[in-house]
Amino acid sequence: MKRRKFLQSSLTVAAVAAVPIVPAMAGDKLPAPQKEIYEWREYEMRFGSDQAQLENYFKTALIPALNKYGVATVGVFKEWSPSEPAKFYLLTPYQSLDDYLSVAIKVKADADYIKNSAAYNSIPADKAVYSRFTSSLMLAFDGWPKIVVPSKESRLFELRTYEGYSEDAVRRKIKMFHDGEFAIFKRAKLNPVFCGEVVAGDKLPRLTYMVTCNNMEERNKGWAAFVADPDWKKLVSDAQYANTISKISNTFLVPTTYSQV
Repeated sequence: MKRRKFLQSSLTVAAVAAVPIVPAMAGDKLPAPQKEIYEWREYEMRFGSDQAQLENYFKTALIPALNKYGVATVGVFKEWSPSEPAKFYLLTPYQSLDDYLSVAIKVKADADYIKNSAAYNSIPADKAVYSRFTSSLMLAFDGWPKIVVPSKESRLFELRTYEGYSEDAVRRKIKMFHDGEFAIFKRAKLNPVFCGEVVAGDKLPRLTYMVTCNNMEERNKGWAAFVADPDWKKLVSDAQYANTISKISNTFLVPTTYSQV
Protein backbone atom coordinates (compact mmCIF):
# COMPACT_ATOMS: atom_id res chain seq x y z
CA MET A 1 0.00 0.00 0.00
CA LYS A 2 2.83 2.40 0.88
CA ARG A 3 4.55 1.64 -2.44
CA ARG A 4 1.34 2.29 -4.38
CA LYS A 5 0.80 5.61 -2.63
CA PHE A 6 4.41 6.59 -3.28
CA LEU A 7 4.07 5.70 -6.98
CA GLN A 8 0.87 7.68 -7.29
CA SER A 9 2.43 10.68 -5.58
CA SER A 10 5.57 10.51 -7.72
CA LEU A 11 3.67 10.25 -10.99
CA THR A 12 1.33 13.08 -10.02
CA VAL A 13 4.25 15.37 -9.25
CA ALA A 14 5.90 14.49 -12.56
CA ALA A 15 2.74 15.10 -14.52
CA VAL A 16 2.01 18.42 -12.84
CA ALA A 17 5.56 19.58 -13.45
CA ALA A 18 5.20 18.75 -17.13
CA VAL A 19 2.05 20.86 -17.61
CA PRO A 20 2.74 24.45 -18.69
CA ILE A 21 0.82 27.15 -16.84
CA VAL A 22 -1.39 28.96 -19.33
CA PRO A 23 -2.92 32.26 -18.18
CA ALA A 24 -6.68 32.57 -18.53
CA MET A 25 -7.86 34.81 -21.36
CA ALA A 26 -10.66 37.29 -21.01
CA GLY A 27 -13.91 35.75 -22.11
CA ASP A 28 -12.78 32.17 -21.52
CA LYS A 29 -15.75 30.09 -20.43
CA LEU A 30 -14.87 26.46 -20.99
CA PRO A 31 -12.19 24.70 -18.94
CA ALA A 32 -9.32 23.06 -20.78
CA PRO A 33 -10.09 19.45 -21.75
CA GLN A 34 -8.73 16.70 -19.51
CA LYS A 35 -5.44 15.48 -20.92
CA GLU A 36 -5.03 11.72 -21.26
CA ILE A 37 -2.24 9.56 -19.92
CA TYR A 38 -0.74 6.97 -22.28
CA GLU A 39 1.10 3.82 -21.36
CA TRP A 40 3.30 2.57 -24.19
CA ARG A 41 4.77 -0.91 -23.93
CA GLU A 42 7.32 -2.59 -26.19
CA TYR A 43 7.58 -6.37 -26.00
CA GLU A 44 10.70 -8.03 -27.42
CA MET A 45 9.90 -11.63 -28.19
CA ARG A 46 12.33 -14.48 -27.61
CA PHE A 47 13.74 -16.37 -30.59
CA GLY A 48 11.45 -19.23 -31.51
CA SER A 49 8.76 -18.32 -28.97
CA ASP A 50 5.06 -18.92 -29.56
CA GLN A 51 3.80 -15.41 -30.32
CA ALA A 52 0.20 -16.63 -30.33
CA GLN A 53 0.37 -17.04 -26.55
CA LEU A 54 1.00 -13.32 -26.05
CA GLU A 55 -1.60 -12.35 -28.62
CA ASN A 56 -4.20 -14.65 -27.05
CA TYR A 57 -3.50 -12.98 -23.71
CA PHE A 58 -4.06 -9.56 -25.26
CA LYS A 59 -7.24 -10.65 -27.07
CA THR A 60 -8.95 -12.78 -24.42
CA ALA A 61 -7.73 -11.37 -21.10
CA LEU A 62 -6.06 -7.96 -21.03
CA ILE A 63 -8.01 -5.95 -23.60
CA PRO A 64 -11.47 -7.17 -22.49
CA ALA A 65 -10.57 -6.35 -18.88
CA LEU A 66 -9.31 -2.87 -19.78
CA ASN A 67 -12.45 -2.24 -21.83
CA LYS A 68 -14.59 -3.42 -18.91
CA TYR A 69 -13.13 -0.71 -16.68
CA GLY A 70 -13.49 2.15 -19.11
CA VAL A 71 -10.40 2.01 -21.31
CA ALA A 72 -12.19 2.27 -24.64
CA THR A 73 -9.40 1.94 -27.21
CA VAL A 74 -6.35 -0.29 -26.78
CA GLY A 75 -3.88 -0.37 -29.64
CA VAL A 76 -1.72 -3.41 -30.46
CA PHE A 77 0.85 -3.10 -33.22
CA LYS A 78 3.51 -5.11 -35.03
CA GLU A 79 6.46 -3.81 -36.98
CA TRP A 80 5.73 -2.94 -40.62
CA SER A 81 9.04 -4.56 -41.53
CA PRO A 82 9.38 -7.36 -38.97
CA SER A 83 12.62 -7.78 -37.05
CA GLU A 84 13.97 -10.95 -35.51
CA PRO A 85 13.15 -11.46 -32.74
CA ALA A 86 9.76 -9.88 -33.34
CA LYS A 87 8.33 -7.00 -31.33
CA PHE A 88 4.83 -6.12 -30.19
CA TYR A 89 3.67 -2.68 -29.11
CA LEU A 90 0.79 -1.91 -26.77
CA LEU A 91 -0.88 1.53 -26.47
CA THR A 92 -3.28 2.09 -23.58
CA PRO A 93 -4.94 5.50 -23.06
CA TYR A 94 -6.22 6.48 -19.62
CA GLN A 95 -8.34 9.45 -18.60
CA SER A 96 -5.90 10.50 -15.86
CA LEU A 97 -3.14 9.25 -13.58
CA ASP A 98 -5.75 8.26 -11.01
CA ASP A 99 -7.55 6.28 -13.70
CA TYR A 100 -4.30 4.55 -14.68
CA LEU A 101 -3.70 3.41 -11.10
CA SER A 102 -7.29 2.46 -10.28
CA VAL A 103 -7.80 0.47 -13.50
CA ALA A 104 -4.61 -1.51 -12.89
CA ILE A 105 -5.87 -2.51 -9.44
CA LYS A 106 -9.33 -3.46 -10.74
CA VAL A 107 -7.99 -5.50 -13.64
CA LYS A 108 -5.66 -7.57 -11.47
CA ALA A 109 -8.54 -8.42 -9.12
CA ASP A 110 -11.11 -9.11 -11.84
CA ALA A 111 -12.38 -12.70 -11.84
CA ASP A 112 -12.74 -12.93 -15.62
CA TYR A 113 -9.26 -11.51 -16.17
CA ILE A 114 -7.76 -14.00 -13.70
CA LYS A 115 -9.53 -16.89 -15.43
CA ASN A 116 -8.73 -15.76 -18.97
CA SER A 117 -5.06 -15.11 -18.22
CA ALA A 118 -4.48 -18.45 -16.48
CA ALA A 119 -2.90 -20.10 -19.52
CA TYR A 120 -0.62 -17.12 -20.09
CA ASN A 121 0.46 -17.06 -16.45
CA SER A 122 1.21 -20.78 -16.48
CA ILE A 123 3.80 -20.55 -19.28
CA PRO A 124 6.98 -22.18 -17.87
CA ALA A 125 10.25 -20.25 -17.63
CA ASP A 126 11.92 -22.29 -20.37
CA LYS A 127 9.05 -21.43 -22.75
CA ALA A 128 8.88 -17.68 -22.02
CA VAL A 129 7.40 -15.75 -24.95
CA TYR A 130 9.33 -12.49 -24.48
CA SER A 131 12.65 -11.44 -23.04
CA ARG A 132 11.34 -8.31 -21.32
CA PHE A 133 8.97 -5.46 -22.03
CA THR A 134 9.66 -1.78 -21.48
CA SER A 135 7.01 0.71 -20.43
CA SER A 136 6.70 4.49 -20.47
CA LEU A 137 4.01 6.92 -19.36
CA MET A 138 3.13 10.01 -21.38
CA LEU A 139 1.05 13.08 -20.65
CA ALA A 140 -0.92 14.31 -23.68
CA PHE A 141 -0.19 17.73 -25.14
CA ASP A 142 -2.51 20.65 -24.38
CA GLY A 143 -3.28 21.01 -28.08
CA TRP A 144 -3.90 17.28 -28.63
CA PRO A 145 -5.40 16.16 -25.31
CA LYS A 146 -7.05 12.92 -26.46
CA ILE A 147 -6.25 10.07 -28.79
CA VAL A 148 -7.79 10.28 -32.26
CA VAL A 149 -8.67 6.81 -33.54
CA PRO A 150 -8.41 6.54 -37.34
CA SER A 151 -10.70 4.57 -39.59
CA LYS A 152 -10.31 0.80 -39.70
CA GLU A 153 -9.08 0.65 -43.31
CA SER A 154 -5.62 -0.72 -43.98
CA ARG A 155 -3.07 1.79 -42.79
CA LEU A 156 0.46 2.50 -41.67
CA PHE A 157 1.43 4.09 -38.35
CA GLU A 158 4.65 5.97 -37.68
CA LEU A 159 5.84 6.30 -34.10
CA ARG A 160 8.29 9.19 -33.67
CA THR A 161 10.39 10.00 -30.62
CA TYR A 162 12.28 13.26 -30.11
CA GLU A 163 14.94 13.33 -27.41
CA GLY A 164 16.12 16.70 -26.10
CA TYR A 165 19.37 17.68 -24.41
CA SER A 166 17.39 19.31 -21.56
CA GLU A 167 13.89 19.63 -20.18
CA ASP A 168 13.67 23.13 -21.61
CA ALA A 169 14.57 21.87 -25.07
CA VAL A 170 11.66 19.43 -24.97
CA ARG A 171 9.37 22.16 -23.61
CA ARG A 172 10.27 24.41 -26.53
CA LYS A 173 9.71 21.58 -29.03
CA ILE A 174 6.25 20.95 -27.57
CA LYS A 175 5.55 24.68 -27.90
CA MET A 176 6.51 24.39 -31.56
CA PHE A 177 3.71 21.85 -32.05
CA HIS A 178 1.22 24.30 -30.57
CA ASP A 179 2.57 27.31 -32.45
CA GLY A 180 1.94 25.82 -35.87
CA GLU A 181 2.93 22.19 -36.39
CA PHE A 182 -0.51 20.73 -35.70
CA ALA A 183 -1.99 22.74 -38.59
CA ILE A 184 0.90 21.73 -40.86
CA PHE A 185 0.35 18.05 -40.03
CA LYS A 186 -3.27 18.36 -41.12
CA ARG A 187 -2.42 20.12 -44.38
CA ALA A 188 0.21 17.48 -45.13
CA LYS A 189 -2.29 14.68 -44.39
CA LEU A 190 -0.06 13.26 -41.68
CA ASN A 191 -2.82 12.43 -39.25
CA PRO A 192 -1.75 12.58 -35.57
CA VAL A 193 -3.09 9.80 -33.35
CA PHE A 194 -1.57 10.90 -30.04
CA CYS A 195 1.12 13.30 -28.83
CA GLY A 196 2.69 12.91 -25.40
CA GLU A 197 5.52 14.14 -23.23
CA VAL A 198 7.19 11.18 -21.54
CA VAL A 199 6.95 11.67 -17.77
CA ALA A 200 8.18 8.21 -16.72
CA GLY A 201 10.42 5.90 -18.69
CA ASP A 202 13.86 5.72 -20.22
CA LYS A 203 15.83 8.18 -22.37
CA LEU A 204 14.40 11.27 -20.72
CA PRO A 205 13.71 14.05 -21.51
CA ARG A 206 11.74 13.19 -24.64
CA LEU A 207 8.39 13.34 -26.36
CA THR A 208 6.66 10.72 -28.47
CA TYR A 209 3.88 11.00 -31.00
CA MET A 210 2.20 8.87 -33.64
CA VAL A 211 0.91 9.77 -37.09
CA THR A 212 -0.94 7.58 -39.57
CA CYS A 213 -1.42 7.34 -43.35
CA ASN A 214 -2.89 4.76 -45.69
CA ASN A 215 0.50 3.56 -46.92
CA MET A 216 4.21 4.39 -47.18
CA GLU A 217 3.76 6.36 -50.42
CA GLU A 218 1.28 8.70 -48.71
CA ARG A 219 3.60 8.97 -45.73
CA ASN A 220 6.54 10.04 -47.90
CA LYS A 221 4.40 12.57 -49.78
CA GLY A 222 3.11 13.89 -46.47
CA TRP A 223 6.55 14.54 -45.01
CA ALA A 224 7.69 16.16 -48.27
CA ALA A 225 4.70 18.50 -48.05
CA PHE A 226 5.38 19.14 -44.36
CA VAL A 227 8.98 20.33 -44.81
CA ALA A 228 8.01 22.40 -47.88
CA ASP A 229 5.20 24.20 -46.05
CA PRO A 230 5.91 27.95 -45.71
CA ASP A 231 4.71 27.93 -42.10
CA TRP A 232 7.18 25.14 -41.26
CA LYS A 233 10.04 27.09 -42.82
CA LYS A 234 9.05 30.09 -40.71
CA LEU A 235 8.87 28.01 -37.54
CA VAL A 236 12.16 26.22 -38.05
CA SER A 237 13.95 29.52 -38.64
CA ASP A 238 12.66 30.99 -35.36
CA ALA A 239 15.54 31.26 -32.86
CA GLN A 240 13.40 30.11 -29.94
CA TYR A 241 13.15 26.65 -31.52
CA ALA A 242 16.87 26.17 -32.12
CA ASN A 243 18.47 23.03 -30.67
CA THR A 244 15.21 21.51 -29.46
CA ILE A 245 15.98 17.98 -30.70
CA SER A 246 19.17 16.03 -30.14
CA LYS A 247 17.94 12.70 -31.52
CA ILE A 248 15.00 11.50 -33.63
CA SER A 249 13.85 7.86 -33.71
CA ASN A 250 10.98 6.47 -35.74
CA THR A 251 9.33 3.08 -36.12
CA PHE A 252 6.80 1.99 -38.73
CA LEU A 253 3.95 -0.11 -37.39
CA VAL A 254 0.81 -1.88 -38.56
CA PRO A 255 -2.15 -2.75 -36.31
CA THR A 256 -3.01 -6.33 -35.42
CA THR A 257 -6.41 -7.61 -36.52
CA TYR A 258 -7.78 -7.12 -32.99
CA SER A 259 -6.25 -3.70 -32.32
CA GLN A 260 -8.78 -1.06 -31.35
CA VAL A 261 -6.58 1.72 -32.79
